[in-house]
Amino acid sequence: MTIKYDNNGLVPAIIQDATTKNVLMLGYMNDVAYQKTIETKQVTFFSRSKQRLWTKGEESGNFLNLVDIKNDCDNDTLLIQVNSIGPTCHRGTDTCWQTENKPTYGFLSTLEAIITERISNKDTNKSYVASLFEKGINKIAQKVGEEAVETVIEAMDNNDELFLYESADLLFHYLMLLQAKGFTLKDIEEELKGRHK
Repeated sequence: MTIKYDNNGLVPAIIQDATTKNVLMLGYMNDVAYQKTIETKQVTFFSRSKQRLWTKGEESGNFLNLVDIKNDCDNDTLLIQVNSIGPTCHRGTDTCWQTENKPTYGFLSTLEAIITERISNKDTNKSYVASLFEKGINKIAQKVGEEAVETVIEAMDNNDELFLYESADLLFHYLMLLQAKGFTLKDIEEELKGRHK
């Protein structure tokens, strides 16, 4: 791999969780740190403040186990994917941006959070979600069944707009059913991963 180090012999290294794809931290490497990372499979940086190599986790035990290294289009920034052991930030947080390193599924995660919020605030929030949850799991499951049938019917037709509309309804109601049963998209992901092995 060709790496363009800066005038100080360093290259920025963006650390990303290999599973969640969340950015955990930014560090700097010199060539020795890069080579040690490749050899040991534990991410090693060059500390600009201490002016020495340091392997992340050497004191805390919160290692960054190497999964993959990619170079950017200009060869002057590394993207390092890792499996992290414990919090990444020296302040004890999952990331150096004080965010949790949990999986996200784009807007579906936002939708999950909205459903959770509307369920928990059902007394002050007379939303569709809250009203459906008040009717119980049987009604939620029935609604998923209805939306599934409507999706299948539209799949056999030539109207893509209606198919997508019904598919969105199905997924929305399925997210509600998951929560009614006490599960999340993460649980489904784990089930599918288990089958993939």
